[in-house]
Amino acid sequence: MTIMAGRVTFLFTVLIMGAIVLIGVNMSQAGKWTPKIRRLAGLDAVEEAVGRATEMGAPVHFSPGIGNISDDSAPQTFAGLEVLAYVTELTAKYNTEIIVTIRQPNVFPLAQEIVRQSYLAAGRPDMFQEDTVQFLSSEQFAYAAGVMGIMNRRRIAANLMMGAFWAESLLFAEAGAQVGAIQVAGTAAMAQLPFFVAACDYTLIGEELYAAGAYLSQDKVKLGSIGSQDIVKGITMVIILVGSLLATADITIIKDLLSK
Repeated sequence: MTIMAGRVTFLFTVLIMGAIVLIGVNMSQAGKWTPKIRRLAGLDAVEEAVGRATEMGAPVHFSPGIGNISDDSAPQTFAGLEVLAYVTELTAKYNTEIIVTIRQPNVFPLAQEIVRQSYLAAGRPDMFQEDTVQFLSSEQFAYAAGVMGIMNRRRIAANLMMGAFWAESLLFAEAGAQVGAIQVAGTAAMAQLPFFVAACDYTLIGEELYAAGAYLSQDKVKLGSIGSQDIVKGITMVIILVGSLLATADITIIKDLLSK
């Protein structure tokens, strides 16, 4: 009976959360509610980084991380690819070269198509070249060595790293610092954040990366989704707080409802 109650409670919770998100997205799309995302200095600095590269006549390097699209790092990879679309349009606007380096084979065609479509949307399809998006290696440190080589040979002026990173994070950040590039990084891999914070000019921390696409595009559907998720998180925090207080008073009603 307890197991059945737990499953019913879980199903009910999922349905309520889904309804909140759906209603929020529809309201935002209809213009009845426009969630605001607080200012993110790292994302505001992206245009500055591309502008600096334009002034110096040097390329922009972009890495969507080394995560895949078929495991638990996929959300970070897709978030990085969203930022890539925005950055590519900026480079088209300023007529600046961008070099996109890829580790995962199945991320390569996605990145290639995103860059191609972004150039097309910006009215500059002629800027897309076959070596704009480069697959370097599926091996972690072979990829890292390739990226550092490109940074040094091409003397990049801006280094943008958005996605899932592991031990190569500090290697990239140090290589970018050595060539004097302005660096903006973002990841939800908490173990790597200290390295980015120490070596990069701006760093997006955790969920800031996931909000990047909505922040940059100001797309109503994405803003509505993020705003609704924040409401769900707020409700969850209230339930946790109330449950903790009740449990302290030896009242276990919430615990019993959520137990499986």
